[in-house]
Amino acid sequence: MGFDIAQFHADAVRTPSHEDVSEMRDLLRETLRDAGPEPTVDEYGNVLASRGAGAQGAADGTDASGPHIVLNTHIDTVAPHVPYERDGDIVCGRGACDAKGPLAALLAAFLGVEPTAGTLTLAITTDEETLMTGGAGLRETLPPSVDGFIVGEPTDLDVCIAARGQFEGTVTLEGESGHAAKVPADRNAIFGLETVFEALRSYDDEAGPGADATLGEPKLTATMLEAGEAPNRVPDRCRLTFDRRSVPPETSESFRTDLEAFLDDRVPDALEVSVDLVRPDTPFPKAFVTDEDDALVGSLREASGGDVRPFGAATEAGFFAADAPTVVFGPGVLEDEEGGVAHAEREYVRLTDIERAAAAVRETLEQFVG
Repeated sequence: MGFDIAQFHADAVRTPSHEDVSEMRDLLRETLRDAGPEPTVDEYGNVLASRGAGAQGAADGTDASGPHIVLNTHIDTVAPHVPYERDGDIVCGRGACDAKGPLAALLAAFLGVEPTAGTLTLAITTDEETLMTGGAGLRETLPPSVDGFIVGEPTDLDVCIAARGQFEGTVTLEGESGHAAKVPADRNAIFGLETVFEALRSYDDEAGPGADATLGEPKLTATMLEAGEAPNRVPDRCRLTFDRRSVPPETSESFRTDLEAFLDDRVPDALEVSVDLVRPDTPFPKAFVTDEDDALVGSLREASGGDVRPFGAATEAGFFAADAPTVVFGPGVLEDEEGGVAHAEREYVRLTDIERAAAAVRETLEQFVG
């Protein structure tokens, strides 16, 4: 029996995976077993299956002969679960485009190609929307040599060759606590925020990495404030949370160090300032840029008819791009003319776009491993 892309997508969207991916992972494993390839689950919870000349090598983490292409996306979704609905070509529901539509397309391509000149691996992660430990851990699971990655995300069938990195952190100002009538202004941490805000606005112009030719400018955004417990008392500290969208060569740690030094030079001496990363023990999605002239880019662009551009959101692709050419591709859109689509109550994807994405990936894979 052939793989039914519409039925699998319907089953996937109907399967909640916003709190626990176990049921969705079981669906994926059963689908693979029914089609032939025996899936494995690595220590990070990722589902892997390989086909072709080097399938055994891909399974045990050793190099294989011939080109090795990896298809990657994720099965987790954001809360809450939104039920499956279909109206003709349009499928609505949580995960319809992010990323169960891309998953259905990659799975159809994986099962539809017979690798004779290389190896094809499907590597599906389980925590892309949260900690990204699966994506970061894949480099330990996969063989040392991979020749290309296709990462499934909603790109409207465009071939995305770059994405900014993303991480979060806090700026903490410490001063003097006490009665509102007694603490001097220069020791009031909340008053000190004025200097912090000015510094954050000017950071990229004065100290940042500058614009990337493909990704453009980095972006630093203040997102949350925390301070105080009573209206007549000055707190000893206040904390500002920020979101950073980075471009190469900036890393989360280099940014933390540089921003802290930048603020330390500008914050009044009467206050103490420190910068910390949120969840520093977990991986952050890295910025990446793949050469537009790479063969994988050209092949997928020709097969899909899409544009070549950067991707507009954080993605696991940055974990792989240092090792091999990496592109982000799939059906669906992050947003449309009415507003947000992915992660929204109105999330949807067109089944015909899933089928077109599958056909484009399959055509590309046949050129590399078929």
